[in-house]
Amino acid sequence: MNIPFLFLLFIALFIFLSSFFTVKQQTAVIIERFGKFQSIRHSGLQLKIPLIDRIAGRVNLKIQQLDVIIETKTKDNVFVKLKVSVQFMVVKETVYDAFYKLEYPHDQITSYVFDVVRAEVPKLKLDDVFERKDDIAVAVKRELNEAMTTYGYTIINTLVTDIDPDIQVKNAMNRINAADREKTVAEFEAEASRIRIVAKAKAEAESKRLQGQGIADQRREIARGLVESVDVLNRVGINSQEASALIVVTQHYDTLQAIGADTNSNLILLPNSPQAGSEMLNNMVASFSASNQVGEMMKKNKKISSKKEEPKYEEPENPSEEIDEV
Repeated sequence: MNIPFLFLLFIALFIFLSSFFTVKQQTAVIIERFGKFQSIRHSGLQLKIPLIDRIAGRVNLKIQQLDVIIETKTKDNVFVKLKVSVQFMVVKETVYDAFYKLEYPHDQITSYVFDVVRAEVPKLKLDDVFERKDDIAVAVKRELNEAMTTYGYTIINTLVTDIDPDIQVKNAMNRINAADREKTVAEFEAEASRIRIVAKAKAEAESKRLQGQGIADQRREIARGLVESVDVLNRVGINSQEASALIVVTQHYDTLQAIGADTNSNLILLPNSPQAGSEMLNNMVASFSASNQVGEMMKKNKKISSKKEEPKYEEPENPSEEIDEV
C-alpha cells in the first residue's frame, strides 16, 4: 500500500465526513452554495454537498435579553439613568430576514431604546418617571416591535428595571421624605396631646360637677338639719331668733373644739372688730339663757310624763267595811 493511495483515502474519508453536520435545538443554520443562499436547516443531523455547500452562519432561536442603560433629563431638569431590559427572539419563519437584513441586532435595538426613552422621559417630572415607568416600557416595546418585525425579530417584553437619579437629587429626596415623616410624627403627637388635654379637661369638669353636687347635697342636708333644729326648739317655747342664735353659737364652739383637737394647730382666733367681743358675749348670754330654758322645759315635761305613768290608789270610804269583806 503506497502513500498516494493512503492520501486519497484520507481525502475521501474527510469529504464523506464533512457531508454531515448537526444542528442544535432552538438553532437554525444557513446553507449557502457558491456564496448564494441555498437553504435553512433546523435541529438534527443534516447533509450538505462537500466543497460546494457551506454553513454561512447559525441563528439563535432562543429568547435573548439585552440590558440598555440610558442617561437622560427629566422635565424638571434632573439627570437620571434608566436601565431598560429588552427580551427578544428571532421568529422561526423569518430566519432569512434576521440573518441577511440585519447584521448587528443588539446595536439596532439599543438605538431604538435610546430614541424612545429620550423622547418620553423629558416629558415627565422625576416623580412621574417613577410612577409611569410601565408606560415608558410599553412605549419602548411598541416602537421596537414596529421596527424589528421587518428584520425578523419579535419583542417579547421590555422592562424598566432601574431608575437612578443623580446622587445629590437622591439626597434631597431623602431629606424631603425624612421631613415629611417628621411632620407626620409631629401631627400625630399633637393629636395625641390634644386628646389627653381634652380627656383631662373632661375629667376635671366631671370632678368639679360631682364636687359641686356633693357641696349642694351637703348644704341641703345642713339646711334640713337647721330647719329640724329650729322646729324642735320652737316646740319647747324658744322663738326662731333665739334658736338661730343658739345654733350659731353651738356651731361656733364646735368649730373651736375641732380646731383645738389638732395638736399641731397654731391657729388663734381673735375678734376682728371692736363690737365683736360684746356681740359674742351677748350671743353667749342668749345661748346660756336659751339652754337653761330648754333644760327647765325638758324637766317639766319629764315630771308631767312621770306623773301620768304612776298608778292611782283610791282609799275606801269605809275602812271597816273593807276589813269585814276580808
